[in-house]
Amino acid sequence: MKLIKKILLALLVLFIIAQFFGPDKNEGDYASIESFLNETKPSTEVKGILKESCFDCHSSVTRYPWYNNITPVNYWLADHIKHGKGHFDVSKWDEYSVKKKDHKLDELIEMVEDKVMPLDSYTWTHSEAKLTDAQIKAVNDWAKGVRATYAAELSND
Repeated sequence: MKLIKKILLALLVLFIIAQFFGPDKNEGDYASIESFLNETKPSTEVKGILKESCFDCHSSVTRYPWYNNITPVNYWLADHIKHGKGHFDVSKWDEYSVKKKDHKLDELIEMVEDKVMPLDSYTWTHSEAKLTDAQIKAVNDWAKGVRATYAAELSND
């Protein structure tokens, strides 16, 4: 019994010490999103959907929940954000070629339509991010419209 108490005490001490360490936060400026918004011109409705359901993991601006201050949860969230931005990062929209932008929007349509995005692990704690069928249609219609402008651009090249 004494061994178990010592192990539990050691784990508690390690947990407390770990709270003083954490990953860098993804706290950029909303200006990094402006280029994406100006180019793709989402409606007010779609812009709200993107802000609630996408930008936390797919831009340089993340609204962190209170539990992000707890290690190891903060590392888990940082990993999600890193992977999300690796696939689609609206803060780097200007760095993408037209072909890549078109491809990213095609992936967005597919992921939203198949209800893969936003991730279940995100919507468990952000219920407002769960998309209704009407919101899915609005996002996909917007993305398809933007893709049409990119297709025209690509055919002119």
